[in-house]
Amino acid sequence: MLHEELKGYHIILASGSPRRQQFFKDLGLDFEIRLKEVEEIYSDRLRGSDISDYLAQIKALPLREELKEKEILITSDTIVWSEGKALGKPKNREDAFNMIRSLSNNSHEVITSVCFTTKNAQKTVNAITKVYFKELSDEEIWFYVDQFKPFDKAGAYGIQEWIGFIAVTKIEGSYFNVMGLPTHLVYKTLRSMVS
Repeated sequence: MLHEELKGYHIILASGSPRRQQFFKDLGLDFEIRLKEVEEIYSDRLRGSDISDYLAQIKALPLREELKEKEILITSDTIVWSEGKALGKPKNREDAFNMIRSLSNNSHEVITSVCFTTKNAQKTVNAITKVYFKELSDEEIWFYVDQFKPFDKAGAYGIQEWIGFIAVTKIEGSYFNVMGLPTHLVYKTLRSMVS
């Protein structure tokens, strides 16, 4: 359906994430992957969705100049917002352990921003999902970190993995957002851009 509406448009996904690429395939979208490294640095004055919005937008900067008519560049960023601070990807094993430990017996927000850039315009949308974790033992956390090595994941966990099966007691909002892409928003925004 969306595939038909996007005829004549060229979608560019600027993401190296296998999960995001799979989501785009599952949505039935034809797309090209274009990657350019960006330093993901932001002001500590930014809070919550302002951080992920900003990071999604700066990821579009190095590619924006080369966009042609009817090309839509899509960039995104996910953060875990917990107790007033953003948790990005862990630096190492200990950092991953400490992140998950801070989420144990607590709730946090997973925020994903998606930025849609064309030659003449830019639109950023975001989704916030609240996730509740049961209390985790140190053994459970170390098992997860050592078996699943979640070093490429914001907040050091993937909800679709073992930790999600045993730790998540409730979520409020989009499940797919926690996996890294609010697919319902991508679908809705692309439709609004081409209709």
